[in-house]
Amino acid sequence: MTSERYASPLLGWIMWGLVANLYLVGFFQRVAPAVMVDELMADFQIGAAVLGNLSAAYFYAYAAMQIPSGMLADAIGPRRLSAYAALIASLGIFAFALSPYLWLAYLGRFMIGASVAVAFVACMKLAGHWFPTNRFATITGVALLMGNLGGILAGIPLSEAIALFGWRSSMFVSGLVTLGGALLIWVVVRDDPSERGYTSFAYAATVDEQKLSAGQALKLVMKKRDTWLLFFAGGLSAAPLLVFAGLWGVPYLTQIYGMERSQAAGFTSTMLLAWAIGGPFLGAISDRFKRRKLPYLLTNVCATVLWGMFLFVEIPQPLLYPLFAAMGFFSGGLIVGFAFAREANHPAVAGTVGGVVNMSILGFAALLQPLLGFILDRHWDGTLLGGTPSYSAEAYFFAFLWLFGCVLLSVLALIPVAETKCQMSTEEL
Repeated sequence: MTSERYASPLLGWIMWGLVANLYLVGFFQRVAPAVMVDELMADFQIGAAVLGNLSAAYFYAYAAMQIPSGMLADAIGPRRLSAYAALIASLGIFAFALSPYLWLAYLGRFMIGASVAVAFVACMKLAGHWFPTNRFATITGVALLMGNLGGILAGIPLSEAIALFGWRSSMFVSGLVTLGGALLIWVVVRDDPSERGYTSFAYAATVDEQKLSAGQALKLVMKKRDTWLLFFAGGLSAAPLLVFAGLWGVPYLTQIYGMERSQAAGFTSTMLLAWAIGGPFLGAISDRFKRRKLPYLLTNVCATVLWGMFLFVEIPQPLLYPLFAAMGFFSGGLIVGFAFAREANHPAVAGTVGGVVNMSILGFAALLQPLLGFILDRHWDGTLLGGTPSYSAEAYFFAFLWLFGCVLLSVLALIPVAETKCQMSTEEL
């Protein structure tokens, strides 16, 4: 009889946390353009539609890399994948920060998105080895917490740094931090506790990964109906928050409510902070009661009602803080969707299914960012403030209608999904 010696939780959190730090960097870079809208428009002489595309270059690359990320996580392991990704991300940040040309800024944003795309999938893959399965939704929620801390750093702190040092210098420093993270991942992180002499938490069934090609794993995931339903539920529920807090929320609040940029960033950071809190809290509730569908469905219904209030009810400025906080908190229910999708599929394809579902989160945001910019440009009355376009409340209303429609559709996508009761699938390969 072999004895089992598990690593201390602290060691597991260190291994996992260094990779999760890349997710924090990715989130920081994802929403950073929101506090440099005027500078980017002025430096590159562009309007809202082009700015939306520049920001969304990150999302395009991120979404496109999700399925390959899952396959790579299964094939080469999260340590090497994350270290290489952090290195490439730092090069992309440097290119964006130093670019005198719009095309090079596009390339930099694309490199950042493509590289940090592996972070969330790598975190999930690593969690499956260093932590027991009944902690999965909680740990995934903590990943969202770390990511949103990056989003918060890209709010008021970045806004103030830009005011003091300029957007290019601020971005360059973030590239140096990312480069340091790549080195730490390479030196410290290990894919499995067995590499440190401990017993792994990985499912015995994952030995079947050795028998599956990348194509076979992807085919298994994509033939499941519930994978597709959770794909749409996740993407449609998360994209409105990412698009609003990540780009159009700050200019909306400055132009419609007359706020200063740092004040507006504080409001959108409130949304991200509540999202960060909601993820692990709602994930823990789901784990505690061993239910996935009901918590996920209820949170999406609440988010839909709140987005409807924001869009159709005239909200006084003091009430925006609690409203944005509630919108962010209930949007954190998407964390349950990752555990939900993982359990609906065979354990051998955990990395691949994580990549497929995560692709929707940024994929829908990538489509919405330039779409909203296009709508704003179409309704622009020609007003300029400081040399950059200023949009009316009516223009923002027509743009934000799309955000409300997305969260409403996310509710409909969840209704047919079968409950897993926090149990991994036992179906044969």
